[in-house]
This record gives sequence, structure tokens and C-alpha cells, in this order.
Amino acid sequence: MRRGRFIAGGAALGASVTCGLAAEPPPQAQIELGDDVFLRQNWHDLAGRTVGVIANQSSVTSGLESVVDAILRHGRIRIKAIYAPEHGFRGDQAAGASIQSYVDARTGLPVYSLYGSSRHPSAAMLEGVDVLLFDIQDVGSRAYTYISTMAYAMQSARAYGKEFWVLDRPNPGGGTTVEGPVLETAYESFIGLYPIAMRHGMTIGELATLFNEHFHIDAKLRVIRMNGWQREMIWPDTGLQWVQTSPNIPRWQTTIVYPGMGLIDTVGVNNGSGFTNPFFLAGMVGIDGPKLAQRLNARELPGVGFRPSQWSPPSGFWQNHELTGVELELIDPRRCLAVRTAVEILVAVRDLFPEVINIKSVAGLDRDWGTDSFRQAFLARKTAEAILAQWTPRVVDFRSLRERYLLY
Repeated sequence: MRRGRFIAGGAALGASVTCGLAAEPPPQAQIELGDDVFLRQNWHDLAGRTVGVIANQSSVTSGLESVVDAILRHGRIRIKAIYAPEHGFRGDQAAGASIQSYVDARTGLPVYSLYGSSRHPSAAMLEGVDVLLFDIQDVGSRAYTYISTMAYAMQSARAYGKEFWVLDRPNPGGGTTVEGPVLETAYESFIGLYPIAMRHGMTIGELATLFNEHFHIDAKLRVIRMNGWQREMIWPDTGLQWVQTSPNIPRWQTTIVYPGMGLIDTVGVNNGSGFTNPFFLAGMVGIDGPKLAQRLNARELPGVGFRPSQWSPPSGFWQNHELTGVELELIDPRRCLAVRTAVEILVAVRDLFPEVINIKSVAGLDRDWGTDSFRQAFLARKTAEAILAQWTPRVVDFRSLRERYLLY
């Protein structure tokens, strides 16, 4: 991530050669991340104990240095091992790909996979570790697997007598918007362990506190809070540079639409995952893009607009097929309601082009949404308003619950 410094070979080249080639520090962040706070002051509280770090490519300080590199450079923190979530420590593995444990060539540290044959750190993996540090950037969606990895690691920490510290990071979509559905316990899975809203509006540290206390993980938990973060902040307000959290979340803007647009493929509508603009597309073979865009724009959804689009996925089920539909234009990320947008798209496709609807797996659809209520209402041809309204009581209850665990 850091560019190499260019050293001029002769004085005749003058100062002009350094312009644009020397590594420049990132702009000053407006907040202090949990890992910055830890490295500055809280490391003293380790009192000589050894740490293991759950991290990936997004685990960087505000200066864009890997937290693992920063710990090694620090010199006074003893680090034993790295633990990698889905996509791996370097973020170079495909979604869903099983990852094996290995030794990291750069640091010489063992990297234990938490997305392979086991998703819980074992006693052997934790041998010699006193404190587990979790420092991974979340995206604000219940379905994103990093929060499940955190919960499983907390369970192991509790089982094997380890402390668990979360180095807190911002929710890129802010900390005020909450959208359903709330997970029903019958549909618990790795993409939804606990009954929280699809778009939860919490930081990773707040989620850890909720999981630990309300859902009774009961680990010895400590959250290293950020300084300066406020709930109404979305990513640009933080002054931080975005690091791709997974292959299909290349930009911070993607985190705004992902909590809803990640779900539309469950009824056979391609969402652009794996293409150049993941989760900003909605379509398939046989859709009239201009007609769909006109219908959706007439709905005047907050924060988004739609334009006709066509694309051909380079891989997967739709490889070499020309798909037609719409592309989202994110007009105001503060106002965008991702789940509502997804429901509106699916209802519009169902009403205008019912022949293209294709639910390949009922179980998979219900698992992804965390409820069977979407499927039942959708197939019963209920309106978008009716589908969303059925989730309101449980969203209200979740909002009340989360208030107890908000740290900012």
C-alpha cells in the first residue's frame, strides 16, 4: 500500500523528479481510530502479555499502515499470531473460498484461518496468546461475515480464558440509520448469527458489546474506543482513506447500498457482484431497462436515482450473457435506505416482468434475508410498503435494545 520513494540518480534532474513520485502522507484524519489509540496509549495495559491479531487488509491505522506492521514496528508489544477472516489476511481470496493456515512471508508470523475447516479459533491456535485483538473494518450489514468471525472468536476467547479487545472503527454508513428485517432465530447462519437488523447502524465495538452482554457470549471484553467519531458521520466525514474490505466492496459508497442490494440476487436478479460496479446494478435477460428505470424513478426513493444499463458479467452463472436493467445513482448517501431500495427494485421487477423471477433456493433466500416473511409477502404480490411495514415492530424493538450498547 505504500509507494516506494524514488531517489534521483543525478543532481541534473533537479527537484522536478520528486514531484508526484515521493510517498506522501495521507490527509489528516478527523478522528482517531481504535488501533491508533491502542498503539499510542492502551498497549501499556498489556503488562507484558502476548497478543494475537484478527486482521485483514482493511486493518490499517489512520496513516494506512497495517496494524500488524505497526505492532511489529512498535517493538514493545509481543505478537504471537495472526487470524484471518473470509478473503484472507491480505484480502486476495474470493468470496466463499476456503482458506488454509500458513506462515506469512513478510512477517514470519503464523496466519490461522478462521474461514476454512474451522471458523472458531482452537485451543492450539490460541496457545501462547493472552489477548486477542480484533481490528477489521465492518460495512454496517448483518450479512457481512466479519462480524460473525468476531463473535466466534469471542466465544473461543471465553472458552479458553483469553481477553478479547476490539479496536473500534467507524460504521462507514453512519450510526443513525437502522433498517430491517431483524433476523429470526430459525434462520441463524454465518451470515446472520444474532437477531439484529439487516442495517444495524452500530460500530464493530458496539456490536461486540451487544453480542457479549445481551446474547451472553460473556467473554472478558474490552473496546478501545475511537476519539472524535460521531454517529451522524459517514465515511468522508472521518477524513480516512478507504481500503477495500473485500473484492466486492471496492469503494466506501458500496457500503451504503450493500445491505439491501446484496439480497436481490436471491430471486434471480443480478446485482453486479463480480462486475465493475458491484451492488449498483439490477437486471437480467429479458428486462426493459428504460421501463424499469421509469417505474423506479417515479417512486422517488430517498437518496437514489436509476438509469437504464446493460452489462455482461465476465464470470459466474451469467457469464457471456447480456443483461439489461438499471444502474443506481447514489445521489445522497445520508438519505439512501438500502433495504427499501432493494425491496422496491424487486417489487418493480415482479410487477413489470414476472416471467424473469427465478427463486432457485427457498432455503437460501430465507437464510439470506433472515426471515421467510419477505418471500411470502413477495410471492403474495404485496406492495413494497406492505413488505417493509411488517418489519417495523421488530425494528423498533431492536432500536430500543441497541440504545443500551451505543458508545458514542
